[in-house]
Formats: sequence, C-alpha cells, structure tokens
Amino acid sequence: MDEPLHLQLPNLYVFQQVAKRGSFQAAADHLQLSRSAVSKKVAQLEGHLSQRLLQRSTRKLRLTEIGESLLKATATLEQLVFDTEQLRLDQQQQPSGSVKISSSTLITQRLLLPILPALKTEFPRITLDLNIDDQQVDLIETGVDIAVRIGHLPDSSLVARQIGVKTWGYFASPAYLRLHGEPVDPSQLRDHQCLVFRSQQLNANHWPFVDPEAPAGAIESLLIEPAVTSDNASALVEMATMGLGIIQVDPLIIERELTSGALVPVLRRWRHPESAPIHLVCLGRKARNRSVDAVWEFLGERLSLRAVDTGIDQS
Repeated sequence: MDEPLHLQLPNLYVFQQVAKRGSFQAAADHLQLSRSAVSKKVAQLEGHLSQRLLQRSTRKLRLTEIGESLLKATATLEQLVFDTEQLRLDQQQQPSGSVKISSSTLITQRLLLPILPALKTEFPRITLDLNIDDQQVDLIETGVDIAVRIGHLPDSSLVARQIGVKTWGYFASPAYLRLHGEPVDPSQLRDHQCLVFRSQQLNANHWPFVDPEAPAGAIESLLIEPAVTSDNASALVEMATMGLGIIQVDPLIIERELTSGALVPVLRRWRHPESAPIHLVCLGRKARNRSVDAVWEFLGERLSLRAVDTGIDQS
C-alpha cells in the first residue's frame, strides 16, 4: 500500500531547499544535515512519486519537468514552515491570544477588577474576555477558559483551586435603620423591607440564623417576603446602600461599604450557619493553551492573596 503523501512533507521541504540553493551540500548546510541524508530524502520523495525530480551531474543540478511543476505547486510550503517556527518562538517569548473569564458581578467588581491592571502589565499580549453573569455557565458550551465558582463542585473534568471561603451576614444602611428601626430578632424581619437575590437557578428567600444562646446546632430558617428581588447581586448591594432594605450578603464582597459606613451589620447576635468554598476552575491541562495557563496561575496566586488579605478563613 502506498505511503500517504502527507508523510512526505519533510522530504518535500528538503527537495525545495536543494532546488532553491542549487546543490545538495548547500541545502545540507542550511538544514544542518549531512549531504548523504539530504540525498536520501530527495531519493525517498522521488521513489514515492515514481518520478525523477532532479538531473544530477558533477557540476550542477537541473530540475526535471515534473520537478519544476512540483516546486511551483508547493511554493507556499517554505512560508508555512517559517510562519510555524515564528509562532513557536513568539509563544516562547510571551503568551498571547484571548482568555475568557467568567465570574459573578460582585466578585468581578470587588476581587477581579482590582488585579486586572497587574495582569495586563505582566501579560500585555493576552486579550481578556470577561463574562460577567450571576448565572453559572457551562465552560465548554460558552467557550469559557477560567471561571470563579461558589459552592461545592460536582465531580467533573474541571480542574479546581480553592481561593477562599464565602460566608454570609445581614446588613443595612444607617439611613434605613434610622427610618425603620433595627431588628433585634430574625422574626422582626417580617416587618422590614428585605432585598433578595433571585435567578433562574436560585431563589435565596430562606435566610438561616443561629442563636449562640440556643442549644448547639439549633438553626432557625425564616422565609423572607422580599421588598425587591434581582438577579444582579451588585444592584442589590447598591439598593441596600440607598436605604431600600436589609440584604444578606458576603461581608468580604461589601468590605468597601463596611469600611465607609455605607452599610452596617444587623442582627449582630445571630450568625449565618453556612459557608461555601470559592473555587477558581478551568478545563484540564490538555485542553488549555499557554495563555490560559499563564492567567490561571496568576489568578490562583493573586485571588488567594486577596482572600487572605480580606480575612477569609482558608483553613
């Protein structure tokens, strides 16, 4: 059975160099091969084609008619080899290309955006494509390379790196509390305006509480009748700072509002009983290119440091 033609590409490239440089020795010097190796490769190509491509003499080489036709038909091969080698060298020097990152609105604003200038400084040739959405997306279907996800991950082909732990608390603006009073017991939330996150995947209208004075493990879950619902967590935080109601949210995410006093804790004696890991996830190494690897390592380091700096317990 004849050997497939594509397996002759190395021999075809050697033939081109011989034809271009006018001798086996010149081609051998350029390709850093022995003269005998060059001659053997050209002979293999001729054997595959069952055609003589070069007329050899002691002084010079001359292309046969089929040799001339083959040289013209494959004129772009040398440029293709050059471009491929240039691409390899470029990739060795600096990662380049597009990397798509998916994250929720608040994590993007509060954790990702502050480190993007440093990321772009370190990898200026990488184009970042941010998918900012409070819905969880499928990495493969949406073409996402890296995502930040909250909660325990199901078994899958994704690679995960824990970068922090999400907790929850209850907060309102001082203006709201001056107007409506401060609740001292979760049951009093029925008389307050509450801001609730609701999406196609989640309706966070059950707010759990643990009373430190109650028996260990006793949890009270309150069904909230919301004043406002939204599938945009950032908008809910903004509404809370405007005095529209009480919000259940991760204190890490509203660190800026807590520092400025725009939001303050309520129901301080009570705590939220749950926590959830925050993961950086991406496809397995075989499915990642060099640019995705570079951004993955950068975010894994910087987001973990950010989590530590803002007081997330990562034990």
